Amino acid sequence: MRNFVFISPHFPDSYWKFCMALKDHGFNVLGVGDAPYNEIPDNCKFALQEYYLCPFMENFDNERRALEYFANKYGPIEFIESNNEFWLPKDAKLRDCFNVKTSFSEEEVLFRMKKSNQKEFYKKAGVKTSRFIVSKNIDELKAFAKDVGYPIFAKPNTGVGAQGTKKIDNDVELENYVISIPAEIEYIFEEYVDGRLVSFDGITNSEGKVVFYTSHVFGVNTADVVNNSLDDMYYCVPHVDEKLKEIGIRSAEAFNMKRRFFHFEFFILNNDDDYLGKKGDIIPCEANLRVAGGYTPDIINFANSIDVYQLYADIMAYDENRQKMDYEKFYAVSSSRRNEFRYLHNEQEILEKYRNNVCFYGPFPRVLRDDMGDYFYCAKFKTLDEVIGFDNFVRAKENN
Repeated sequence: MRNFVFISPHFPDSYWKFCMALKDHGFNVLGVGDAPYNEIPDNCKFALQEYYLCPFMENFDNERRALEYFANKYGPIEFIESNNEFWLPKDAKLRDCFNVKTSFSEEEVLFRMKKSNQKEFYKKAGVKTSRFIVSKNIDELKAFAKDVGYPIFAKPNTGVGAQGTKKIDNDVELENYVISIPAEIEYIFEEYVDGRLVSFDGITNSEGKVVFYTSHVFGVNTADVVNNSLDDMYYCVPHVDEKLKEIGIRSAEAFNMKRRFFHFEFFILNNDDDYLGKKGDIIPCEANLRVAGGYTPDIINFANSIDVYQLYADIMAYDENRQKMDYEKFYAVSSSRRNEFRYLHNEQEILEKYRNNVCFYGPFPRVLRDDMGDYFYCAKFKTLDEVIGFDNFVRAKENN
């Protein structure tokens, strides 16, 4: 039986569905996580052949010993994955340690996770990128800002989410920001891109060919959500714009993504720009070597009338998409709330008004709340106007 080690199968709490799909496809699914066995969901327990509690997973030797145990008991390991940004480098280091060649090495992952290096992959794909500098030298940064013009945008060169990001409007803000950033973290400063944020999401086969793709539109910029504690909305579209599809597929091939989910973020320019291009042109924001976070896999399912968990297992087991792709497609939206806001409509009113549309709802895990909000409602509709109406109803505040 083929052995698949799934790292942290209990988090996010829907990722047991990956394990269940892999089990359905004949894999021996072995879990390594930091939660006690009695705290992981029953569905996750059922999907796993065995679970190894590793309470100090930040220590690589602890994970290595877990996999040595599995290898000695069950034989060679074919796959090691978490689909979780936090664990990607460790996944790759474990693959190197156990000679698992079905995905990126540690060196390949670390190189691709740096946002400055991602520019080179996008350029290889023929996609224009924003200008940038990796530095903490205030004179170099001021010269860069003078060249591209304020505002500029700062963020950690490696990392996920919008923590530590900032739009900087002048020299004084730049000086104060540089003083505040941690000395041990590398930062990238980019020219500011005035655009709507969209994503190109999908999965590739072992040859790096995209076998499924979709797209999301973000109503609120993630950096604004985090820095200003805003509520949020985003939606998965039923059909992907052809220009975005072309650029997204070229980008996935340039990154040499093999047997992986990807989540590429792009800006669509709101206005003409002397350097970046014309209104409507597509400019890369960043690339992620995993499925979009939180409950987005489920949102993709509702929009596309498929099961991406089974699709993932199709790729791992058969190296092809065996999902039926001609079912009706929808808009699937996630609208979030913040506990500190007072909303016009309560949950009962939302569920009553949209009882035929709401797919699921509930609190976000605490670790995701800065980026996504405290509580969410996911629903699907046939038209974008219905999406906007739903979001307006869910996020309407008493003081508006």
